[in-house]
Amino acid sequence: MSRRRKSKKRVIAQDPVYNSILVSMIINRILLKGKKSLAQRIFYEAMKNVQEYTQKDPLEILKKAVANVTPVVEVKSRRIGGANYQVPIEVKPERGNSLALRFIIKSARNRPGKNIIIKLGNEIVDAYNNTGNSIKKKEEIHKMADANKAFTTLRF
Repeated sequence: MSRRRKSKKRVIAQDPVYNSILVSMIINRILLKGKKSLAQRIFYEAMKNVQEYTQKDPLEILKKAVANVTPVVEVKSRRIGGANYQVPIEVKPERGNSLALRFIIKSARNRPGKNIIIKLGNEIVDAYNNTGNSIKKKEEIHKMADANKAFTTLRF
């Protein structure tokens, strides 16, 4: 990281269908080998399946699912006096969103089955209902932070 000046935040363009930055962020996380049109097709088909399954606005379901998966605290390793401590720190909202999208997509890819469209749609619905592997991952991070609560005085 540069010591001279702060790096500029990139402006993320909104997606063409939902006009949402969150949707374009999740499409970019689905992206593999630069095939953005394929990633967009996968996501939009998954959202269509979510709408058929829940009979609600899929964008609202996605926002609620991301909010449910977003961690509040995480642990970072800090070296003090030759020992490494896992120090719990609060997660900034931007990083929280990024972690939540990563958890949802990774757990969707690890689901059993062949079709990524169905797996992604089911994972979004599960995250909306506070179940599924992405919620488990969030709770695991919270447990680690809770277990290392004694080291909060060693913050950065």
